[in-house]
Amino acid sequence: MATEAAPEWLEKGDNAWQLSAAALVGLQSVPGLVILYGSIVKKKWAVNSALMALYAFACTMVCWCLWGFRMSFGDRLLPFVGRPDFSGLDQAGFLSAQGFAGAYPAATLLFFQFVFAAITLILVAGSLLGRMNFRAWMIFVPLWLTFSYTVGAFSVWSPNGFLFKAGVMDFAGGYVIHLSSGIAGFTAAFWVRANVIHFVGPRTAKDRESFPPNNILLTLAGAGLLWMGWTGFNGGAPYAANIDASVAVVNTHLCTATSLLVWLILDCFAFGRPSAIGAVNGMITGLVCITPAAGLVQGWAAMLMGALSGSVPWLTMMVLHKRCRLLAGVDDTLAVLHTHGVAGTLGGVLTGILAEPRLCRLFFGDDPRYVGFVYAVRGGRAGAGLRQMGVQLAGIGFILALNVVVTSVVCLLVRVAVPLRLSEEELAAGDEGVHGEDAYAVWGDGETYEQSVHGNHGYAMTDNPMTTSNSKVDDMI
Repeated sequence: MATEAAPEWLEKGDNAWQLSAAALVGLQSVPGLVILYGSIVKKKWAVNSALMALYAFACTMVCWCLWGFRMSFGDRLLPFVGRPDFSGLDQAGFLSAQGFAGAYPAATLLFFQFVFAAITLILVAGSLLGRMNFRAWMIFVPLWLTFSYTVGAFSVWSPNGFLFKAGVMDFAGGYVIHLSSGIAGFTAAFWVRANVIHFVGPRTAKDRESFPPNNILLTLAGAGLLWMGWTGFNGGAPYAANIDASVAVVNTHLCTATSLLVWLILDCFAFGRPSAIGAVNGMITGLVCITPAAGLVQGWAAMLMGALSGSVPWLTMMVLHKRCRLLAGVDDTLAVLHTHGVAGTLGGVLTGILAEPRLCRLFFGDDPRYVGFVYAVRGGRAGAGLRQMGVQLAGIGFILALNVVVTSVVCLLVRVAVPLRLSEEELAAGDEGVHGEDAYAVWGDGETYEQSVHGNHGYAMTDNPMTTSNSKVDDMI
């Protein structure tokens, strides 16, 4: 029976699945990418890298509720962005009413879309690990979310966005999340190469020469959370617990497994042995590539996409990157351009080629525009297929241009307030210099040498208010 807490329009099963899917995506970031980033970098950057991810998650949540959600999915302000307001704080009104999609409240949609926004910022950080000033990162996150992510999300996903109306097919974020993060991270890391405007710049020469993971087992654990969390990432995109959600989940894991295997095989041929880090890269490129197509393609197409996502980014990373002066001159710490930018672009193009008409109807409704080129030619509608390919490429071009321009402007604005790059002393010291903390205790009984002298709170032991006598505390007050 309908109640005020469960009105007639509320589908409890859909709402439960959507909240669960959002939780799975959230776990990809916290603790998934926190663990992955903290373990895949050199030991001296473990704390800094993990904390950049954790901060981005928290900051995005606050900004998303205050203005980000409505700028991404609210009333149209411009063809590419919504009107900001504080509806995201109106739990008794706006958030309790039915959302713009799905048979559940707007609060569910706000949370589901938040975890997508948060993971995008964390992915951008992957290009900048090991040298970005943490205070600069604290300013960068809300600015980039406001002026880049919201524009891409509104344009591609909002029913009022101009690319959505044009018919771009981006099932779960190949453009909005992965292409955006790949281009934004690479752009922020690029500028020092020109040596005209000093933005973030590369890591120290020593770090670039040797940057081994400090814990490969934890890297694999973080990668596992990322992979399994993608069940909610793509499975939640239909906004319902329906057939398309199930199709998306199966295609996601099929493509990812294929991509990982292909990457390992290429590693064996090229380097004579399989690599755990290579397996993680192949896993990520498979997840990224299938994202814009997860609920729109057949199983054979998902495997084909996996084979291409395990080989094309491998070639751009292992071969093209070393031969292209532009790519070789930019220090993209975790190769986000390749694993997300290239793989996201590849997925967007292949979606335009391989999208199956019936599956498109399950997701987009009875709109004849949505059809892959292969099926359009088979059905005697080559013109429709060519149009869809053109729309897919136009979407890629818009997201690429948006992130090059906005990321550059945001970096310039942040640079006015604080240096984007850590000082040479902090770059040499790593976590100890930036945060006063180490990832692994190496001295005495669970202490670093510095902690044994200065205590856990950074005070000399004789001056630490946590350990001084009451009379001395009174004197200090």
